[in-house]
Amino acid sequence: MATAPGGGQLPTAMRGRQNTRLPPEVNRILYVRNLPFKITGDELYELFGRYGAIRQIRRGTGKDTKGTAFVVYEDIFDAKQACDHLSGYNVKDRYLIVLYYQPSKTKGVDVAKTEAEVANLKKQHGV
Repeated sequence: MATAPGGGQLPTAMRGRQNTRLPPEVNRILYVRNLPFKITGDELYELFGRYGAIRQIRRGTGKDTKGTAFVVYEDIFDAKQACDHLSGYNVKDRYLIVLYYQPSKTKGVDVAKTEAEVANLKKQHGV
């Protein structure tokens, strides 16, 4: 039986995971592409909830984000299991693309340029 450092018992979810090393790109946030446009939030919770507790799901609703979603799991191992099982899964005649969210690879905002624009607007409007 697995025990915690203080001598107590480990929760069931943690047993067998203590020494598991995950690749560096694995995290709790999944980025899902190629979703059917008409999929509901409840259907997403049902589909992704099979693999563990979900903190939140954010669906894209804009013209350029429709068909995408971010799924945030409570546990990193649940996210890994969902990514492994649902990548390529067929939902309403569409094959899902499930990736780990990697903020370093997303389109970044030029902070210096934005701050300069804000300073310029403040100067123009006397704020």
